[in-house]
Amino acid sequence: TKEVVEYAHKKNVTVEAELGRLAGVEDAISVKAKDASYTDPGQAKEFVSRTGCDSLAVAIGTSHGAYKFKGEAKLDFERLAQIEKVLPGFPLVLHGASSVPEDLVAVCNANGGKLSDSKGVPEEMISIAAKGGVCKINVDTDLRIAMTGQIRKVFFENPGEFDPRKYLGPARDSIREVVRRKMRLMGCAGKI
Repeated sequence: TKEVVEYAHKKNVTVEAELGRLAGVEDAISVKAKDASYTDPGQAKEFVSRTGCDSLAVAIGTSHGAYKFKGEAKLDFERLAQIEKVLPGFPLVLHGASSVPEDLVAVCNANGGKLSDSKGVPEEMISIAAKGGVCKINVDTDLRIAMTGQIRKVFFENPGEFDPRKYLGPARDSIREVVRRKMRLMGCAGKI
């Protein structure tokens, strides 16, 4: 990581590093929950000091993909507070923090999708993290579900449709609404 930071900084590029290991599936890489590891606050401080990274993605119980939890989500906010304490003011990041909204899943499933038993991080937990030291929260799965649901809907209702403008427009609109919702949730709406 330090080598990447040194190279990137010469080019005026910031580096987001990750410490810990999230469960779930991302880019065809699967990590079982038993193999996930949370970020150790002491290691986080040392890691940032040694590498010079510009932000740090921490593992506190989030998970990649649409099937994050079998039971209730349990984010370790005490651990997050400890990390914030040893790295005051340092930009922290949450990967795998999509909430997998039921309304978006319903649109997808009503139009031929099969996202049964999908479950994400409750929005209340995302809001708590955003009010603390977390300055970036990754929600890619929510955007994918929003886009896929609208594309499926257009094709389900109009199987002969082939004009990308007819299915990408609604997909973009759905993504836009998810982004607006997340900005309000995270407290960054109306800020520059």
